[in-house]
Amino acid sequence: MSLNALTPVALLLASNVFMTFAWYGHLRFADKPLWIVVLASWGIAFFEYWLAVPANRWGHAHWTAAELKTMQEVITLLVFAVFSVAYLGEAFTWNHAVGFGLIVAGAFFVFMGPLG
Repeated sequence: MSLNALTPVALLLASNVFMTFAWYGHLRFADKPLWIVVLASWGIAFFEYWLAVPANRWGHAHWTAAELKTMQEVITLLVFAVFSVAYLGEAFTWNHAVGFGLIVAGAFFVFMGPLG
């Protein structure tokens, strides 16, 4: 895999970090008014789009749209797992690991190509 094929992966990873903070970072600030956390989330999401859109545009030269979406979902789960433990202080349980593992197994079939 060339560097050009890996650049979209790195951009998707970075975009997911921004989006995870946009969607879930406010949970540590439950005392703040909703309108403030919505505006803050939009501001964070702005930067996520500046990473995700180029990642998908450039990535489509190497992968199908279904592969890009699948890659994004797996990256999202990985980023969220780290975020929920490190930032929110939540436990990562066997149930989470099994559920995420089943999603990764589904991703395997997307990248495997047509069966038969």
